[in-house]
Amino acid sequence: MFTGIIQAVAEIEYVEDHDAIRTFTIQFPPGFCDDLRVGASVSVDGVCLTATKLLSPDRVAFDVILQSLRVTTLSDCEAGFRVNVERAAKDGAEIGGHPISGHIDFAAVVHSVASLEGNKVLRVTIPEEFRRYLFPKGYVAINGASLTLAEVDRDHGWFEVWLIPETRRMTVFEDKVAGDYLNIEIERQTQVVVDTIRDSVRETLGRLQPVVEALLLDRGVVLEDLLQPGVLAITDHARQRR
Repeated sequence: MFTGIIQAVAEIEYVEDHDAIRTFTIQFPPGFCDDLRVGASVSVDGVCLTATKLLSPDRVAFDVILQSLRVTTLSDCEAGFRVNVERAAKDGAEIGGHPISGHIDFAAVVHSVASLEGNKVLRVTIPEEFRRYLFPKGYVAINGASLTLAEVDRDHGWFEVWLIPETRRMTVFEDKVAGDYLNIEIERQTQVVVDTIRDSVRETLGRLQPVVEALLLDRGVVLEDLLQPGVLAITDHARQRR
């Protein structure tokens, strides 16, 4: 598990493909790899990778399987690329962001980039099947960084995050422009709550659900929007109990 607080920016030094596996050699800042062992987990742009070889105090090799390459931006990474990195959280570690598994749900394209009073605003597209899990003031992990959703537009399929100067300094987001792709991991607790409520509604309404949805839609109301406040309340309550 990871905390979503990026610890450093590292550089991909070498990329090699062999036997449906891609091996990355990554150069880390001094001290980042202290006590790192073969088999340890490191989040690389939000993807949980396993260290396979310790090449020097600051250079480590990681093997990436084909499935991970298909889902994430690692398929496009080349030597010289800069990536967000975080060591796996230790027992008792403070969760400064939100718990992150390192399993990417989808790669999303940056729709637009804007700057406002020292902040950088990224507008990111959302595949339709994941829009139900994203809410204003909720959480999302982007390239391994835990960020708060400022705005969400499900109808047009995008969300916005604001990057403060410290986040811009500590991550690769300063380099991102429209058209770039980002690794997205949705917040698992929210996903579970949303899916549970949807299943409960389906079981309660049964065959009447399409009729109820049609009646609501005729009045300009979407059933999922009615669930949103409850989802946020349950999620916030669950966070307070952690």
